[in-house]
Amino acid sequence: MLLLSREDIQEFFTLKETMRAVEKAFRLFSEGKVEVPLRTQIGTENGKGTFIYMPAYCGEESASSIKILGMFPENSQKGLPTINGQVLVLDNETGAITGMLDGTYITELRTGAASGVAFEQLAKKDCRKGALIGTGAQAAAQLEAMLIARSLEEVQVAGRNFEKTKQFVTDMNQKLSNYGVQIVAVEEANEAITDADLIIVATTATSPVFDGELVKAGATISGVGSYQPQMQEIPASLLVRSQKIYFDSEEAVLSESGDLLIPLADQTITKEQFTGDIGEVINGTLVGRENDQEIIFFKSVGIAAQDVITAKMILEQAKIKAKGLEWG
Repeated sequence: MLLLSREDIQEFFTLKETMRAVEKAFRLFSEGKVEVPLRTQIGTENGKGTFIYMPAYCGEESASSIKILGMFPENSQKGLPTINGQVLVLDNETGAITGMLDGTYITELRTGAASGVAFEQLAKKDCRKGALIGTGAQAAAQLEAMLIARSLEEVQVAGRNFEKTKQFVTDMNQKLSNYGVQIVAVEEANEAITDADLIIVATTATSPVFDGELVKAGATISGVGSYQPQMQEIPASLLVRSQKIYFDSEEAVLSESGDLLIPLADQTITKEQFTGDIGEVINGTLVGRENDQEIIFFKSVGIAAQDVITAKMILEQAKIKAKGLEWG
């Protein structure tokens, strides 16, 4: 079994490569070629943590995996990661475990890549300003994916703690300097999203974090933070205004995310407003953006198809490049 840490993976696998893996995963999923049961979630008695188990099997790609995660948002107050996990990769022929990869880092990569792929498929070509709401564990990959998908002049970033936001922006301006974009910290989410062409929302909020009426025509929005029924970071007004609503998996989103479940329950929106899964746009069976005035919303809760294809590609490259630690 090959063990791969975050540091190992960072040495040879990029976010751009992850976007190609996730694009393939979404396509295969929509073509019914990946078996992805709805993930199992077990919450702690105090409601402060969630254990998540995400299996996947793809015969066409000879790939199988299970990801195990612990998601504890209050860890950030203790200086600890809010997400901890591992991905186990299994051999399709023997069932043997062939790899164990840092699941926390793979989650960051593939979740950022999902937004990047959605923007590649759904955003208008001429985008100037981006907005990122949230500065937690997912933020860095989300920001870079936005810059890979479209060449932007400026990205405004807003978070709950302005001092933390400013430090994040300082770090990102240094880390992402090769993209030639100005990254700016702002105090209010509404300021960030005003006039933004691309918007990513990655929070653990239980109530909407911005005013949906301020989103301009032609904007593309990716919501990645709400993964439980009580979580709602996206205002229902944005869903009402959106001409198209896409998902990584409609079934998964409607089993988990308060962003859709809450406005569906109070009949602010109906399922008739949903367009379909992003994989159907990738494989050409569903239309994407049709003009530069459409407001388009993409909702992702993350599906194991992303993990299994990404992990397979990483493991293959690691063996070629002789990275990681052999164990057992």
